[in-house]
Amino acid sequence: MEDDKLLMEEDEDTQKDKYLTFSLGNEIYGIDIKVVIEIIGIQKITAVPEVPDYVKGIINLRGKIIPVVDMHLRFRRQGKEYTDRTCVIVIEVKDVLIGLIVDGVSEVLTIDEKNVVPPPELKASQNKYIRSIGKIGEGVVLLLDWMKLFTEDDQNLFDDMSMEEAQG
Repeated sequence: MEDDKLLMEEDEDTQKDKYLTFSLGNEIYGIDIKVVIEIIGIQKITAVPEVPDYVKGIINLRGKIIPVVDMHLRFRRQGKEYTDRTCVIVIEVKDVLIGLIVDGVSEVLTIDEKNVVPPPELKASQNKYIRSIGKIGEGVVLLLDWMKLFTEDDQNLFDDMSMEEAQG
């Protein structure tokens, strides 16, 4: 019985400490691999009226309507023109699929807990999306707190924007 419990815990741990890394400008960010559904190239985005400026609109991904967010704008930075390296990371937060538009996806890294430190104490508003900082060799990866990326209002908006294609 003890062995079965241990095996189940090991299965759950296969995604522990694993982060999909991506670039935004000169920074490298990481997001828990457990919330990443897939990575797709940039595609036609349909604008939606009266949404926050960082919500670029919606895409149709195999019959699912998914809201997409420009992460430059989400972090209150100047937007960037999309290139052939621009990607959409589709994540699932609170049962809603959301596309994150980033400059490019790097790799999946395992960052051991001992190499993860809290972010520096800055003004709360500057750090609210950063859960911690992962040390990789001489570099760092800013690890996102995906639960804080969007407000409850954002989540409700995404929920309203997301839908499966109507069955006709």
